[in-house]
Amino acid sequence: MSRPSILVVDDEPLSLDTLARTLDEEFEVRTATNTVDAERILDEDWIQVVISDQRMPEMTGVEFLARVRERWPDLARIIISGYTDAEDIIDGINRGGIHQYITKPWHPDNLLLIVRNACRLVQLQRENALLALEMKMTAQTLEQRIAQQRERLKRNFRLDGIVRSPESPINQVCDQIARIAPYDIPVLLTGESGTGKELFARALHYNSPRADNPFVAENTGAMPDQLLESELFGHEKGAFTGAVNPRVGLFDQADGGTIFLDEIGEVSTAFQVKLLRLLQEQEVRPLGSNRRRKVNVRVVAATNRNLEHEIRAGRFREDLYYRLAGVRIHLPPLRDRPMDIVPIARHILDAAQRDFVKPVEGFTQEALDCMSRYAWPGNVRELQNEIQRVLVLAPAGRMLGADLLDPRILRASTFDDMGASGISGAGGQAVSLKARVEALESSILRETLIRHRWNKTQAAEELGLSRVGLRAKLERYGLLPSNGTELSTEEG
Repeated sequence: MSRPSILVVDDEPLSLDTLARTLDEEFEVRTATNTVDAERILDEDWIQVVISDQRMPEMTGVEFLARVRERWPDLARIIISGYTDAEDIIDGINRGGIHQYITKPWHPDNLLLIVRNACRLVQLQRENALLALEMKMTAQTLEQRIAQQRERLKRNFRLDGIVRSPESPINQVCDQIARIAPYDIPVLLTGESGTGKELFARALHYNSPRADNPFVAENTGAMPDQLLESELFGHEKGAFTGAVNPRVGLFDQADGGTIFLDEIGEVSTAFQVKLLRLLQEQEVRPLGSNRRRKVNVRVVAATNRNLEHEIRAGRFREDLYYRLAGVRIHLPPLRDRPMDIVPIARHILDAAQRDFVKPVEGFTQEALDCMSRYAWPGNVRELQNEIQRVLVLAPAGRMLGADLLDPRILRASTFDDMGASGISGAGGQAVSLKARVEALESSILRETLIRHRWNKTQAAEELGLSRVGLRAKLERYGLLPSNGTELSTEEG
């Protein structure tokens, strides 16, 4: 570690030499016999402490150190004087911003202690300046990152960026959101679980004037009232057992922005009263506090229940319903928009490949056909889980075929494709037992062949048929792979 640098200025060579030898044991010492040489040294070298004698021909030490203060304000300045009464130069010391005044004769130990402290003071000042600069840069960087994150979210939740086909019913949903986003009116999103209610709540927020303010979300379903009240409204220290620290509620956190209350139909009737009061008065009172605070929050709620039915059954307050349902938007399930399955599946696969760092070539047409024919009772969430499972289990780099899909998806999709019309008949007319059996048989054959990637030998073995018998049935039902390729006869 380098030693601190000291500049000693004195027009008397003997006195200058004595000072230099005393300080040389701990410091890098530069000397000057006049102020011109001293300023040249200060220009050339990084000096931490300047020690000057008071009596010099060109100017006094105080006058010199006052000039040093103007040009090099970060240095520590020490004056040595032969005056016995410090009051004689006290005004000059203040003007020069001098850190320490030493009278002659000085003691070596006292001099060293004063210079050590001066060096430490300069070092602390420098560290403080660097820390302040670092904090300023960190704050600027944080602000930049927040701004970048906000812009990224705005891009990600653009309405034209929501994945769907050109003829999707979701187009109407996006049109509704675009029309109501600019206005501070509460919105109720309805639809089955997994239809993307939070996605559309975020789209509503990031396409509104509140986009630069917070978006917070809470799943209110099956949460005890006290915990839910604490989450949404906050609490004071000691408000209940375990409340060892105060908590800021989500309504406070969302002030100026949007709060998304998912599964609102699960909230107890007792808590509905408290939520209704908050929405009416736009005031939050934390648990354990008598103080109320105004909040400016847009509320977007969501439910998979029929709230009108819940109102008639006495499980949901009608006045709260009308507070929440300023505009009601219904999200159709995936089975009602099969045209969206392929673009959503490809979008999910692209994201999963990045997340899992596992590239594949995409889906085969047969896999896409099977997924398109499946009803997806769990909606987009079920589709996402299935694609992630298939990607994890598949060898890297290959096409994801229908054989990798869950058997329930294959059975349902092949039955829908081959068997439904055969069992119900055209126009819902009754059909013979033979036709029903044949339709079911063709569905089972197709599902088995898909799982075995259309390998006749493996499929025949599983079904307990000979290869000749299997071929006869395939010809009878006209079963071929979706891409029209020849059936495989290879073993394994």
